[in-house]
Amino acid sequence: MHIEIDKKLVQKPKKEVFDFLLDVKNFEQLMPDNIAKFEVLDADTFRFGLSGMPEIVLKQKNTTPNDQLVYGAASDKLPFTLTADLISVSDGETEVVLSFTGEFNAMMAMMIKTPITNFMETLSNNLAKIT
Repeated sequence: MHIEIDKKLVQKPKKEVFDFLLDVKNFEQLMPDNIAKFEVLDADTFRFGLSGMPEIVLKQKNTTPNDQLVYGAASDKLPFTLTADLISVSDGETEVVLSFTGEFNAMMAMMIKTPITNFMETLSNNLAKIT
């Protein structure tokens, strides 16, 4: 299953956006209002829970400095990745494209597609508002 959110324009240079997303504690600012739990586990891992959803642990899997960050599920039970691709528009503007890729059976994919899409749209919208 692959979900890609429309790119969002962030009024920050690409390196600043990259550094913001590299620091896992900053993800708390991007979370939806219905966040029930957020905990930094180490420098590249965090756990979060949304009301009515199971907790998820995300771990930094791969980075390409100033271009791409890949976070993935820390558990192999539900393998997926959340990728942020950064595109420089100008010295002070960056487009960010969030994408989700996971291997799920058809029933699971049908159940989680809408909540994941909504979650990623919230992350993207909140990222566009960072100061």
